[in-house]
Amino acid sequence: MRSSLPVVLLLLVVALGASADRLVLNERVETTWLGADALAIRLETADGWRYEHVHAPTGERRPLFDHARLAADLAGPLGRDVDATHLPILRIESRDGHATLLVEGAAHVWAVDPDTGVAAAGPRLEDAGFGLRPIRRERPSRQTGPTTEIRFVNRTAAPVHVFWIDASGESKSYGTIEAGGTRAQHTFAGHVWRITNEDERTIAVFVAEPAVGVAVIDGGTSGDDADAPPRSRRDAQTSPDGRYRVRFAHDNVVLVATDGGEERALTTDGGTDDAYVGPVHWSPDSAHVVVMQRRAGDRRRVAYIESSPRDQLQPKLHEYDYLKPGDRIPQARPRLFATPSLADARAVAVDDALFPNPWSIDRVHWQPDGRAFSFLFNARGHQAMRLLSVDASNGAVRAIIDEPITTFFDYSQKTFLRHLDDTGEVLWMSERDGWNHLFVVDAARNEVMRCVTPGPWVVRAVVSVDDAARTVLVRAMGLHPDQDPYHEHLARVDLDTGAIVALTDGDGTHEVEFSPDGDYLVARWSRVDHPPVTELRRATDGGLVATLAEADWSGLRETGWRPPRRFVAKGRDGVTDIWGVVHAPHDLGADERLPVVEQIYAGPHGAHVPKSFRRHFGAQAVADLGFFVVQIDGMGTNWRSKAFHDVCWRNLGDAGFPDRIAWIKAAADADPRLDLGAGVGIYGGSAGGQNAMRALIAHHDFYTVAAADCGCHDNRMDKIWWNEAWMGWPIGPHYAEQSNVTNAHRLTGKLLLVVGALDRNVDP
Repeated sequence: MRSSLPVVLLLLVVALGASADRLVLNERVETTWLGADALAIRLETADGWRYEHVHAPTGERRPLFDHARLAADLAGPLGRDVDATHLPILRIESRDGHATLLVEGAAHVWAVDPDTGVAAAGPRLEDAGFGLRPIRRERPSRQTGPTTEIRFVNRTAAPVHVFWIDASGESKSYGTIEAGGTRAQHTFAGHVWRITNEDERTIAVFVAEPAVGVAVIDGGTSGDDADAPPRSRRDAQTSPDGRYRVRFAHDNVVLVATDGGEERALTTDGGTDDAYVGPVHWSPDSAHVVVMQRRAGDRRRVAYIESSPRDQLQPKLHEYDYLKPGDRIPQARPRLFATPSLADARAVAVDDALFPNPWSIDRVHWQPDGRAFSFLFNARGHQAMRLLSVDASNGAVRAIIDEPITTFFDYSQKTFLRHLDDTGEVLWMSERDGWNHLFVVDAARNEVMRCVTPGPWVVRAVVSVDDAARTVLVRAMGLHPDQDPYHEHLARVDLDTGAIVALTDGDGTHEVEFSPDGDYLVARWSRVDHPPVTELRRATDGGLVATLAEADWSGLRETGWRPPRRFVAKGRDGVTDIWGVVHAPHDLGADERLPVVEQIYAGPHGAHVPKSFRRHFGAQAVADLGFFVVQIDGMGTNWRSKAFHDVCWRNLGDAGFPDRIAWIKAAADADPRLDLGAGVGIYGGSAGGQNAMRALIAHHDFYTVAAADCGCHDNRMDKIWWNEAWMGWPIGPHYAEQSNVTNAHRLTGKLLLVVGALDRNVDP
């Protein structure tokens, strides 16, 4: 019977994921802060929507306005009956602490009187602060934003043309808006829209936001200065005192007097292969300036053929720059110049003994007194990471931080540096104690003073640093030992005492939104097997003020939908917990035994098992074909201990398989419906494609069939940054040892090998 169901079930799953908006009530509660101590929320009910006003200090709630009266008042301007349980409110904004409503189809906004709860028509919506700011630079649309709307208002005296910019940067016409006309355009947050005049000249570019916005087209500007990169004083070419400017000519450095324009060449040794370049970093006292001299690297070009292009009959040949592991990379070194006057300006030699062979040199920072500057040095191969200080008077270099590394420094995920200039300290992220934590370093004495986030958990990211209060907000994983260690929580840390205050404690992974003054927060948490909960908490101590909503998924469950099942088992060492999920068919029988398939992605840059609630998981479509589908984070993936992560070092072929196999066997012991008798299937894409094929090479006694999509099957062929991050430099025999290509003769089992002919990420 199951053989006739897969297509039907797959269609059902897609339908649930795409259009069943009412099957989960209050999946995401919309909130708008009305000043510092109140917020408006929209709640979903079985009949429609309800809007409430919440007093943040107490959690006391009342209707935001009189729903029935507002429905009656809107009927006239909208020219139709309005249902009080389905008010056409697109967006709520705070104006002087009062709620202002953007109503679908209304020309004016509606303002809510906070005392009476009565809403009355206010100014025209384009004059009420709902406007989208045009951006200066057109860019491709982002693909993942929520559904939203842009209200275009053409205030020019001529028609304008509307174009949507897709994810590849191509434009698609969406017609014309006549002079003085408006249009409500459905779109998605992150999508980009270009407006042109009748001469096809771009007059505005807008980006849709999650909340509904108004795009006023007045022909005045094609962009806003706020969209341009900020010009910070530290890398501005003009000195802080305004006397000098640095420019680059013929790959060399020229100092220019701003008064009169007299120039002096500071260097003559620059050339195409070793050019002086920006950014320019002036000392605060204008006595010194730092630029970079960059030695050129290899330029590898990769080509592919587009056999069936959309815009022509004949195939196209494409080429692009693509460095691979072992290639010679461009390398920058800091160059220091003293600038007491134009006549006396001179180079100050900087000793480079502590920063040979850099992968990168960045984060240039001057001390406030201008006596020294620092920069962050990441060595090629990522086995040296140093914060170096240079004495401006003589170019002497010392290491403020010299990170102890035996395997690799996870620079792409775990670099955080904050100079605390008032106290002469540096806040630094490090795994030196075996977990990813924050340390306070004495910059003058080159001494690590203390770890301010100790314990068997990790700092996932720094949210903000309050220099005055000497506290830092962090996203933490593993903070609550009785929970899944991948759950994200928010915590405040005291930099002096190391005291940690957990601001969230729900048994799930969190996202947080603060009140305008930072005294309160809205926390939303969920799990794959628990629908979202929305809470109001104090930001001082994390205390729960009120639960604003608990999502109701009963409608979804009644369709036969079932959540993934979380499972934890010991890994290869018999000690370490390995976490994963099991997806089962929606129509699974109580005693039905089914084969097991693993969806794998073991990229060391992250952890990949889903943790938050979703209505649809991609693995579910495979499960509904008649399998148990498992997802597992084995050793070698990120965001556990340093030792857990280090398993990947020069060892990508491991892919955590010993942990995965132990986990699957334990899951089958716990639930005999998981049938391992015929072996286990496995599939994945990109790094997961490499992993899937490796399963049949190294573990074909357990995995018997694989589908490998767009895999980087030899790490010498893939992009340089990702592969050298985990496999290291220089290229050694370990690259060949981990290669699916050189080990292909060991493969046993059935393999579906898919290559992405137009793949620009993994060289096919």
